[in-house]
Amino acid sequence: MKCERLVGLTKKWYIHVRDETMAPARMVQFLKNHVSTCEICQTDPDIESEIEKITEIILPESKIPKAVRLQQEQDDIAENAAREEAEEGEKSDDEDEDTVEEEEETEEYMDDDDDIEDDDLDDLD
Repeated sequence: MKCERLVGLTKKWYIHVRDETMAPARMVQFLKNHVSTCEICQTDPDIESEIEKITEIILPESKIPKAVRLQQEQDDIAENAAREEAEEGEKSDDEDEDTVEEEEETEEYMDDDDDIEDDDLDDLD
């Protein structure tokens, strides 16, 4: 954080949270209110990520706003899906080789049927 005032306020507010004289959600709200009115904080490109880190530290999982929890869950799901897709891609390369071998065996079988001539089929009718 570039804003010395916010650093001092954050320490002061955290002491209140630790002593249970201030709700953690209230502290997060104070942080966001300060950032919205402070010119120094508004020019700090890392302030949002720092507020997120502070929020994760002081706010229990059940108290994190539902929209934030849902976004985190969606991010986790997307991350897991990408990881699984990468793993399946590696497996499918192995499966493709097996499929090619099966197709070759099938083609050989079909070649045997080609030896039957039309006269042989007439006899069957």
